[in-house]
Amino acid sequence: MPSAKVLEEKKAKVAALKERIDSAVAGVVVDYKGTTVEDDTKLRKELREAGVHYTVAKNTLIRLAIDGTALSAMDDMLNGTTAIATSSEDYVAAAKILSKFAETHENFNVKTGFIDGEVISLDKIDELAKLPSKEQLLTNVAYVFAAPMASFARAIQAIIDKENGGEAAAEAPAEEAAAE
Repeated sequence: MPSAKVLEEKKAKVAALKERIDSAVAGVVVDYKGTTVEDDTKLRKELREAGVHYTVAKNTLIRLAIDGTALSAMDDMLNGTTAIATSSEDYVAAAKILSKFAETHENFNVKTGFIDGEVISLDKIDELAKLPSKEQLLTNVAYVFAAPMASFARAIQAIIDKENGGEAAAEAPAEEAAAE
């Protein structure tokens, strides 16, 4: 029978994991089997830079953390080696990074994921992974807003250029006639 200290540590781990999952807008659960230390270190660095929290966790601890929630539907996927990546702000970062990593690493597989407390399919995770980044979306929105203003400015400039060009052309024959 485990000691009281070990039980308290496990309860604390479950509580911390539950809090992290509850506060996450999105998360992805993966099977990391066969990942080298070097690859895992690179993956963790990329996830950390994107604001994604990545943890290897025992399946039992994850089950306890999601017990009684809509995420308990992920229970069937919690077998083998398991790691969970959560993000409290970015809906696509974890899916994008982990799906890209899975494409280049044969034994690394995405198991399941969730958005706003609801389990999503692997197809949805793939769709999320293909979305542009937040920065790319903001750039596109800024371009869409700026395009009409830029077109208007070019049109005004064309009118000014035409008027200035017309005045210069009208002044040139008058100056030539005065010179004769």
